[in-house]
Amino acid sequence: MSDRPAEVAALHTRLMKCALEVEPARAYWQRRDPAAEPPAAAEAFADYWFGARSMARVEVLLANFRLRFDAYPQALDVLHRWSSMSPDVRVLVGHWHLQLADPLYRAFTAECLIARHAATRPTVTRDHVADWVTRVGPARWTAATCVQFASKLLSSAYAAGLVAANRDPRPVVFPTVPDDALAYLLYLLRGVDHTGTLTDNPYLVSVGLVGRALDDRLRRLPGVAFARMGALTDLTFEHADLRAWAEATLPLDPRPSAEVAR
Repeated sequence: MSDRPAEVAALHTRLMKCALEVEPARAYWQRRDPAAEPPAAAEAFADYWFGARSMARVEVLLANFRLRFDAYPQALDVLHRWSSMSPDVRVLVGHWHLQLADPLYRAFTAECLIARHAATRPTVTRDHVADWVTRVGPARWTAATCVQFASKLLSSAYAAGLVAANRDPRPVVFPTVPDDALAYLLYLLRGVDHTGTLTDNPYLVSVGLVGRALDDRLRRLPGVAFARMGALTDLTFEHADLRAWAEATLPLDPRPSAEVAR
């Protein structure tokens, strides 16, 4: 059994209480010192990690963000020190980590929305998503639960830039993926057990990076070398892992001297 970090495979209902939450996620990884013990909710509440959120809400956010970020230690270290991250990269990082932590969101963004994107009218509605949840979810979920899931999935996709409106019918779109976001994802997935391959997986598919569009990006992407010959691909990484890529490429904040000494 692999001891590497892995995407979550078991279906769960955590999305019902915590959707994408881009800005709270950013607040979490900025405050969360990877070298320290996970903070208690009382500490995060007293220090206003998430602004004027209730203690109950702080507990929910902490529980979900630990699964989205702490479960991937190198990623948490990089995110904690990447203070100059642009807003569009921040959104994508939150989206991909939610995909890692939630198989329903992963399937929704890489299967359901992609199918709608290829339709004659590339739009999606809450009813369509509720029907999809009914088909892929367990039989014990009621119709009301499926509708609630549909709302959470769509609100998260809207926050991620995968749908262009928050009212039906909602256009399905692909976000712009900057080079540093794409490189972050590739180096992250290289160290994580996940669905698919490094060049064909739900994380890339969800943002429209497939086929020739992906090949063109990979050939120009700093930090990797890519070649394709027919069905064979060769993706070579310049740096040893995610942390090494970030330290060589990004303007990371320095680690505290005590941590460096260890």
